[in-house]
Amino acid sequence: MVASPIAAVPDKGLRRGSLGLAGNMVIGLSSTAPAYSLAATLGGVVGHVEGKAPAMFVIAFVPMLLVALAYRELAADTPDAGTTFTWGAKAFGPWIGWMGGWGLAVSAIICLANVAEISATYLLRFAGLHDLADDRAVVVGFGCLLIVAMTWVSYRGIVVSERMQTVLMGVQFTVLAVAAAAALWAVYTGAAGPQAIRPSWDWLDPTGLTASQLAGAVILCIFLYWGWDACLAVGEETRDSSSTPGRAAVLATVVLMSTYVLVAIAVQAYSGFGETGLGLGNTANHDDVLTVLGEPVGGAVLSGLLVLTVALSALSSTQSTVLPTARGTLAMAVYRAVPERFARVQPRYLTPSFGTVMMGVSALVFYLTLALLSRNTLADSISSLGLAVAFYYAITAFACAWYFRRTVTASLRNLFLRLIFPVLGGVSMLWALGQSAVDMVSPDYGETVIGGIGGVFVIGVGMLLLGVPLMIACAATRPAFFRGESLPRSVAGEDA
Repeated sequence: MVASPIAAVPDKGLRRGSLGLAGNMVIGLSSTAPAYSLAATLGGVVGHVEGKAPAMFVIAFVPMLLVALAYRELAADTPDAGTTFTWGAKAFGPWIGWMGGWGLAVSAIICLANVAEISATYLLRFAGLHDLADDRAVVVGFGCLLIVAMTWVSYRGIVVSERMQTVLMGVQFTVLAVAAAAALWAVYTGAAGPQAIRPSWDWLDPTGLTASQLAGAVILCIFLYWGWDACLAVGEETRDSSSTPGRAAVLATVVLMSTYVLVAIAVQAYSGFGETGLGLGNTANHDDVLTVLGEPVGGAVLSGLLVLTVALSALSSTQSTVLPTARGTLAMAVYRAVPERFARVQPRYLTPSFGTVMMGVSALVFYLTLALLSRNTLADSISSLGLAVAFYYAITAFACAWYFRRTVTASLRNLFLRLIFPVLGGVSMLWALGQSAVDMVSPDYGETVIGGIGGVFVIGVGMLLLGVPLMIACAATRPAFFRGESLPRSVAGEDA
């Protein structure tokens, strides 16, 4: 007999069956923060590849889809809130599994610090408090309050979180669609001004770029897409947990790709590539190309809506990013890989109480530390996030291929979905990780230099390496997991 996969997943005390397909997708999409991600990243992608930004969104979508398919296969077999940690440990053993879980935690901590800052700044701007939005003490203090507030929402339960995220996601996609449609309408009717240009098929052609250009753009695009895997982290709280979260993850990546390509084409067409004014060659616009266009495209109303949308996007990500990481540490504690207190579940709300609070505290400490160093250090941290994401996505993709290795010859479907696609996705992530790390070493990369090395590299690689001594400390105090007793290695298809 083959063991029932769902029965093999220990009950962690979470509220099972709380989410459907739509609710699960909402969690994944909100964690991605599409409006904020576009505002923060589109200018940087254009800086790397100029007019081929839409092509980069399609190129980056391919490995994301391949990795999402690997997630779907693993979730169907073992729908566990630990995701990369659990699957990496089952396939490769406790050490790689633990570091995969750490990579997910690192990416969440870095993201939380940045989205809190963005949300605070844009909410103050939307309220017309521009002087306060430029005051570092006020922004940092407000950002800290937002982290606390969103941690509290996550603590209150998955249903409350999903309802709030549904509203915020509806606002984001509606405003982005309206803004893109208005920009393209202005371009084709001649109302956009002399800087505008008609969209070109060349924008979707990635040829002619160097390896460094591709890697720099793709690592930024990984940040753009990152977050959809939250669908799997809340899988144990989703109806039909062996199938719904996987479908939601794949659908979320398709929705994101479609949105990003549409908005990128609209922005490039309206702005053009000039080095002055609205042109995307003007680096002053790169920090936020969306809200820069709001006033000329749709007047004060659209400008205000875009500012609010970016704020709400960052705010929703602040909350939804807490969800998967807290559940990841819950799983690690259940399998005795981290202190048992992380396994505590709030009896009323059925949420990982200690893990949720510690996630908020960790984000606060990281945010305050980088904010005190400099604003540039905080900005470089978001550029480094792609390293951690590519790291744990690669582990997950290769874990799928190795865990299912005995089943890949059973059918053509298994051969592609359990071996070829996951390996291609994993190799793509490793390439983006390696090429970007090499480029980031240069002191010219990013805004800061630490010890003669680019600050982006130091933050990204340093945060990942920080997990090594923490893992060793856990191994010394919790040997059962690291001996493979509480979560043994296994292979799909082997007898129970």
